[in-house]
Amino acid sequence: MGGMAGYIPTLEQVDELHRRIAPSDAAYELIHLHCVIVARIARTLARRQNALFTRRCTLPKDAAELAGRASSVNNGDGEKLLHAVPPTDGVTGGKVPPRLIDERLVVIGGLLHDIGTYRLLKHDGSDGEPLEFDGPQYIKHGLLGYEYLLEQGVAEEIAQFARNHTGVGLTREDVIRQGLPLLPADYAPVNLEQETVMVADKYNSKSIPPKFLTAEAYTERAARFGEVNKQRWLDLLDQYGTVDVAPLAAEYHLAVI
Repeated sequence: MGGMAGYIPTLEQVDELHRRIAPSDAAYELIHLHCVIVARIARTLARRQNALFTRRCTLPKDAAELAGRASSVNNGDGEKLLHAVPPTDGVTGGKVPPRLIDERLVVIGGLLHDIGTYRLLKHDGSDGEPLEFDGPQYIKHGLLGYEYLLEQGVAEEIAQFARNHTGVGLTREDVIRQGLPLLPADYAPVNLEQETVMVADKYNSKSIPPKFLTAEAYTERAARFGEVNKQRWLDLLDQYGTVDVAPLAAEYHLAVI
């Protein structure tokens, strides 16, 4: 998909893309930090999925015994056994993905997913006053980020990380039903890498000051947009497992809600 149609940025180029669009140091610090955190969480989620996938493809010495246990606990699909897999980088649970997830793309996508939010600052903080986002227009940030990345020559497959991460998969129906200021279209992930970044994004908020959310806290947020939205999030938790955000929150000196 990339090739002639655009480039996949290096980490250095990712930083340049942020600095080029950031209207102030304060804006860069807030938005870039959120993107770094989301990229880190996305990488741990991808590693967990890949660990489960690899485990499924491994034949241990006691394969016969495992197969026997699997059929006795769960009609032969062995899903229950996977819950016995020890946590991966603080992620517990989760289901085997259909394929391995590209960790490099997940990191680059995570680092760029919110780059459109620079264009939705009502107040950019350059005068020392607090940053403020344009609330009513904020839903456009994914599309604005996508357009900016394409303008800068970034590959479509990377630009889509910006377009396709809002909420738990913004569909054409959601846009129409909620009367959102967007062209009616699907703004939902189209591959596992994009979905991984979308899930990771839910664990950190760019509020002033930023904070981490537990899986339970985001479940409450998702429920505000209806039962279908909440169920989508619960299904994602079931697939990707649950992230323990406490260590990251301690590292960045941020609160957890």
